Amino acid sequence: MTEKVLLRDTQILSEDWGTLSRVTLDYQRDDGTVQRLSREVYDHGNAAAILLYNPESRSVLLVRQFRYPVMANGDPAFLLEVCAGLLDGDDPKNCAEREALEETGHAPSDVVHVCDAYMSPGSVTEKVSLFLGHYGAETYRSAGGGLVDEGEEIEVVELAFAAAFKMIGTGEITDAKTIVLLQHLALKLASQ
Repeated sequence: MTEKVLLRDTQILSEDWGTLSRVTLDYQRDDGTVQRLSREVYDHGNAAAILLYNPESRSVLLVRQFRYPVMANGDPAFLLEVCAGLLDGDDPKNCAEREALEETGHAPSDVVHVCDAYMSPGSVTEKVSLFLGHYGAETYRSAGGGLVDEGEEIEVVELAFAAAFKMIGTGEITDAKTIVLLQHLALKLASQ
């Protein structure tokens, strides 16, 4: 299918935390006509995310942190989410484990890959590798809270899985990667 697309031009609009580019491409439609398209694309690298689950207490560890784009869209700026971060040259599993430790203070066990997903494929290149891992007293290493030098001030939130899952329907959890992982865990638990 990529033979239907011919990249004509790439112009970098901004290069800071990520790269914002405008691309011009020719797209061959199914009827054979060629349509010139212009798109803005944001690239700040790929990421990994992990949902921490305690099978004994049937609880999950989430984090709450400030998200300016959410505030700019008129919604509450402090989102409840799974741990996540950019790969920064790491492989996805190691990144997920690193982020869990930085953000929650837990070094997760039994980490398994769930899937890879594009959260906003119309304009963002980021692919997020999603994982599920276990936590408990034996995985605790520190209080977590994120990295101050990265501007993080993270609240660790432990919830019963059933309560967290209901928060999808009430709109209290609106982060896509968190919704995907909670849905995955619900399906997994239902099949046991």
